[in-house]
Amino acid sequence: MKLGFIGLGNMGSAMIGGLIKKNIVKNSDIIGAEMSRERCQQVKTEFGIEIAGSNKEAAKAADVLVLSVKPQVYEIVIDDIKDSLREDTVIISIAPGKTISWISEHFNKKIKLVRCMPNTPALVMEGCTGVVRGENVSDEEFKTVLSILSSFGKAYEVSESQIDAVVAVSGSSPAYVFMMIEAMADAAVAEGLPRKTAYEMAAQAVYGSAKMVLETGKHPAELKDMVCSPAGTTIDAVAVLENMGFRSSLIEAMRACADKSRNM
Repeated sequence: MKLGFIGLGNMGSAMIGGLIKKNIVKNSDIIGAEMSRERCQQVKTEFGIEIAGSNKEAAKAADVLVLSVKPQVYEIVIDDIKDSLREDTVIISIAPGKTISWISEHFNKKIKLVRCMPNTPALVMEGCTGVVRGENVSDEEFKTVLSILSSFGKAYEVSESQIDAVVAVSGSSPAYVFMMIEAMADAAVAEGLPRKTAYEMAAQAVYGSAKMVLETGKHPAELKDMVCSPAGTTIDAVAVLENMGFRSSLIEAMRACADKSRNM
């Protein structure tokens, strides 16, 4: 299988790193294209992949082609490669706001398309990706795509009507978590902890808490109650968070994120 990437930024590179690390494909079976020649050289040096001379060359060579460029340039890239793409090539799109219908219309021909929404923790092999299967993709082809997307984290099949929720709950949510970690660390520094220790402890607390949700199967509210002793410190902190609208702020932020995704 020849795997092509158009766009070798953070997400494309994260996917390539995961694929090679988990031996899904060999580095010699990956071909990439990128506008920045400097970035091409960086990725080639790091991963040992083949670098194409153009987007068309990458598209023509690929059995599976990942479009890992910004949504703003999708129309330009599709117009550039559509006549070079083979009929049996499976396309993986990672662009928010670009529907299967929109992408198919711009290719102006029958294509095998999978739409997905990964997130930046893919960079550390802990990604979370929602995956939408296009109607022309066979069971075997979809299985191959899922193995690719699972190489850098977890992949979940969803309907296209759910993809904007995926953008809000996993695609954009690392930003919310990073803000929380930063705020927690700032407060810890104010209480006397060194900055480095504060960041590490805040991040580890978030990581451990997430792992408890995933591994215990307990409801988050039950896990929260386990920490909140009667008349203890935690319940006072929780009361302040509730008073300040912590949960409602997150809900409204995710609604705004999903709305933006729908209207891109």
